[in-house]
Amino acid sequence: MPVGGAALDLTGVPLPEETLSVAKQSDAILLGAIGGYKWDANEKHLKPETGLLQLREGLGVFANLRPATVLPQLIDSSTLKREVAQGVDLMVVRELTGGIYFGKPRGFGKNENGDEIGFNTEVYATYEIDRIARVAFETARKRRGKLCSVDKANVLEASMLWRKRVTMMASEYPDVELTHMYVDNAAMQLIRDPKQFDTIVTNNIFGDILSDEASMLTGSIGMLPSASIGDSGPGLYEPIHGSAPDIAGQDKANPLATVLSVAMLLKYGLQEEAAAKRIENAVLETLDKGFRTGDLFSTGMVLVKIMLHSLVVRLDLLCAC
Repeated sequence: MPVGGAALDLTGVPLPEETLSVAKQSDAILLGAIGGYKWDANEKHLKPETGLLQLREGLGVFANLRPATVLPQLIDSSTLKREVAQGVDLMVVRELTGGIYFGKPRGFGKNENGDEIGFNTEVYATYEIDRIARVAFETARKRRGKLCSVDKANVLEASMLWRKRVTMMASEYPDVELTHMYVDNAAMQLIRDPKQFDTIVTNNIFGDILSDEASMLTGSIGMLPSASIGDSGPGLYEPIHGSAPDIAGQDKANPLATVLSVAMLLKYGLQEEAAAKRIENAVLETLDKGFRTGDLFSTGMVLVKIMLHSLVVRLDLLCAC
């Protein structure tokens, strides 16, 4: 079903009603990356990204899970020193449907001096914080039992409430170690000592930025999948990267984030853990063979333009076993 730029070209809107209706009736949704230079000059309500925000809001998917794991096969693709990157395995739990991306009032105007201004509102209600905090605590409980809540509570009232509510919920999870960190320090610590993190929970805009930063620990943003889930209804699964219009049609794109998003869809959306594991193993075996797209290429590896062929071969072999 069309969404984003494809929907704009076909219907004139970034999220047709039919697309949202079909999505709501699905068991799970796999979303391709959206956006492109073609629509950059469009008004905000006619940009491809607006369709994605509307889809997330329409589905009620408020929790975005973004894993960042440095695979042994890609340790030298990370921009960090081997001893810093080795063993990194963290999960960013990002609040997805609140905060400054959705807060009102927003818009343009003029100040008392007649200067043009643009303004947005960072706002969170207690129920929005509580539900994302619960997802994060449950996620940390299933991982290594450590949760770091990232905010800017020394400056922002919305963050002060965030820290208060997350701290209150900690009493329900005595087996999870809760810490707090300001977002500027978290951005630094992700580079200085990323292995200190297990699960990170944060608001919409901070999560958007920090998860992209975390992606580079792995060597490429082309490696990171994501899952967006709500209280009920289908989840939304997508790579965290954009559509990369600068390399469109050149057979350079890394498909692994999308492939691993399918694995997350099977695991979290359809409870097909065995099938998800086969896909994950196919990715690992393909990397073991030395196949790399340009964003991950290094001396001694095999540069490929169409990595999906290698993946399909490995997946066929795994399924036949």
